[in-house]
Amino acid sequence: FGISSLHLSGESRTPPQSILAAADFKPGRSIFFADLQMARARLLRLPWVREAKVTRRYPDSISIHIVEKQPFALWQSKNGLSVIERSGAVITKATVTEFPHLPVFIGGVPKGGAALVEAIAVHRAVAARLQAMERISQRRWNLILDDGVVVKLPETGWRKQLGVLEHLIVDKGVLERDISEIDLRSPDNFFFTVKGAATPKPSKGSAA
Repeated sequence: FGISSLHLSGESRTPPQSILAAADFKPGRSIFFADLQMARARLLRLPWVREAKVTRRYPDSISIHIVEKQPFALWQSKNGLSVIERSGAVITKATVTEFPHLPVFIGGVPKGGAALVEAIAVHRAVAARLQAMERISQRRWNLILDDGVVVKLPETGWRKQLGVLEHLIVDKGVLERDISEIDLRSPDNFFFTVKGAATPKPSKGSAA
């Protein structure tokens, strides 16, 4: 009843050698004395592993099935660039170059970022020009668009203001103008800041 083989399943981003090293089942060790719970605990410490199941397969093999975390976005913080889950939890700082298609967050912890990403996806013009989303003081969001244009969203009512931004881009051609900032924090008006102004003086316009 010595362990002669290990059967792995569910791994995609986790290297098999990392799984084997974490499980630490030595060939020839009695299958009866293999500590499955300790092996599972070590597997759960691997960056990509969300869940792990370790079972005996008599007479002489161990089965390991893992469920991996799903990459949702990239987060640029003071600690560097990380791959994060939908919840905002960090998965890993390695292999970030494998995910150039993921949305990008910068600044503070992107709590609630999933709702923002999904809301932006409905507005095609905004989504097509989005470069990054910045968390401000853990209260609200700025959007970074093409050419570094900053869009300030309000703490509440930001979903409606995404519709206003879509209107400004599609119907008003706002991004064709020489502006650096669009402030949508007011529910009734928006403000522009012109690029290169010595003393920026936002201009006021109707959101209708």
